[in-house]
Amino acid sequence: MKKSVDLFKNKVTVTMIALLCVLLWGSAFPAVKTGYQWFAIEGTDISSKLLFAGIRFFGAGVMDLILAFFVHRRLTRPGRGFFKAVGLLGIVQTFLQYVFFYIALSNMTGAKGSVVNAMGTFITVVLAHFLCENDRLDRRKVIGCLLGITGVILININGDMGPVFSLTGDGLMLLAAVSFALGNIISKKVSGGLDAMWLTGSQLTFGGALLILSGVCTGGHLNVITGKGIALMIYMSFLSAAAFTLWLQLLKNNSVGKISMFSALIPVFGTLLSGIILGENVFNTVSMLSLLCVSAGIYVINRK
Repeated sequence: MKKSVDLFKNKVTVTMIALLCVLLWGSAFPAVKTGYQWFAIEGTDISSKLLFAGIRFFGAGVMDLILAFFVHRRLTRPGRGFFKAVGLLGIVQTFLQYVFFYIALSNMTGAKGSVVNAMGTFITVVLAHFLCENDRLDRRKVIGCLLGITGVILININGDMGPVFSLTGDGLMLLAAVSFALGNIISKKVSGGLDAMWLTGSQLTFGGALLILSGVCTGGHLNVITGKGIALMIYMSFLSAAAFTLWLQLLKNNSVGKISMFSALIPVFGTLLSGIILGENVFNTVSMLSLLCVSAGIYVINRK
């Protein structure tokens, strides 16, 4: 157990694990856009989007619970506050975040969606100042946040990434970012003493079930089901299971501000992968300047 805890506190391994998480999350932007095409989900079909999201996260939760069982080789008795943590995280971090996320992403490019969603990083740092002990804003964090926000603004004003602010696109993605930030704070406050794998699997399963129920009850359905579509769904479930479990372990053993700043790289990976996979026009000077600003912000936040 001690070696496991040390792994999630060591500076090098923390950096590598955090980068893996944000790479997986970054790949979700082009994956969701591709899923809409492969499952023939229309832009106005909100119910089917919720069903699509629910299947993904319910599958991710089941993967986590199965893995937790094989790792621990037994069912773990829920600790004190376990069901409260599952309920809060399932509603805020899975259900609410991805209701906003999936609707918003159908109304904007994958690259722009990944950029606007990155505001959750900086919202987390600000909220941590007010809600978490020993995680106060200082000059270093403020400078790092300003650099990161500059990068977000630079890439957002790139005309190739779609039209200016829209409520159904940018507005809902900002609400997803707020839900992400609140989820980070809740994770820090309620996960202490609870097993990360059981907690993550349970909250993803619960949140995914709420999404499926919402989609089915409002008439959602998947129009086309193919082998490649099923493979894509399995990958998306896997990336959520792996990233959420590792991220929760990082939050349990490190300050919220330090870990959440790595999520500023999600738009970098999301933008680059959207350009490669979806063919969006992202390989330009503005995008590269944004990458430099975001990377500099992470360095400033984490340097001693």
